[in-house]
Amino acid sequence: MIKSGFKWMFLIIGTTIGAGYASGRELWEFFGHGSGLAILLFIILFSFSCIVIMNVSYQKQSTEYRPVLKDIVGDKLAKIYDVMIFVYLYTTTVIMLSGSGATGQAFNFPYWWGIVFIVIALIILFLRDITGLLSINQVILPILLIGLLSILLKFTVDQELQLFSHWDEQHNWMAAFPFTALNILPLIAVLGAIGDKVESKKEIWFACIGSGLILGLITYIYNNSLIQIADELLLYEIPLFAILKNYPFQMVIFMSILLWFAIFTTAASGILGIVTRVKSYFQQYPFGLLVIIILLTMIPLTKLGFSNLIGFLYPIYGILNLYVLTRLILYPVWNNANARKK
Repeated sequence: MIKSGFKWMFLIIGTTIGAGYASGRELWEFFGHGSGLAILLFIILFSFSCIVIMNVSYQKQSTEYRPVLKDIVGDKLAKIYDVMIFVYLYTTTVIMLSGSGATGQAFNFPYWWGIVFIVIALIILFLRDITGLLSINQVILPILLIGLLSILLKFTVDQELQLFSHWDEQHNWMAAFPFTALNILPLIAVLGAIGDKVESKKEIWFACIGSGLILGLITYIYNNSLIQIADELLLYEIPLFAILKNYPFQMVIFMSILLWFAIFTTAASGILGIVTRVKSYFQQYPFGLLVIIILLTMIPLTKLGFSNLIGFLYPIYGILNLYVLTRLILYPVWNNANARKK
């Protein structure tokens, strides 16, 4: 149970911690000053939403997200959100590819080198279908989480920051809702594709609560660090590099590698959601070929730039997804009501 629970927990975290999150850009768009309570609410909302999604996926033994989506938002809205999830996964995967290009630029490599590198890596990963993604998540994510947390804690100690110094400022608590909503939609797509592989509800509770607590802890410490350098963030496309500016170059290289892996795992989750969705229309084509075709269509869109894409798209998605979050929060209530009617 624990081994499988870790597998799903890392899948959830890998889907959530992408270029936007690990770089700090996504966190700064939603949180910032007065967000301690917002982050606590995020932990609760995120964990609960994941439990609902995985339970539905498990009960339906689903292999793609449509059956799960229909159960959560209803048949009428499922078609609208089906399109929306596809567009979301597509555009956020483009953002991940752009993030790979931006990471390469930090070391004076051409922007396109970073994009070509991640495209080739994704193609290689999916030669083993979904098993490649699950395997690499269990190796990469523990290193990523420990590395990111270590840097943030070191920055906190070096700057003599107080983790709870801003706890009396809670005016931004509403940010928890669009931020959770933003991160829930891709999880419907990814967790909806593994329902037939989950073996027990204990795995679900372990994975969902564990991922919520880990993400909440890192989010709180990360946001607290960004508050201290708020005036400098306009100068950096990737806020993480503002935190690292006074540290040895070797540490910058190490964190840049971890940042790239965060980008990679989220891009892989996005590709998984897209390909499992379109596979029913193109069953004659191998999984790997569909991955290649989809990635080739994304490359031209990466010219829009990493921070521009995040700054424009993420707040919009966060607002549009609020209805899905509301349905997830109220799912036990209206699901029981529907059961009584039957």
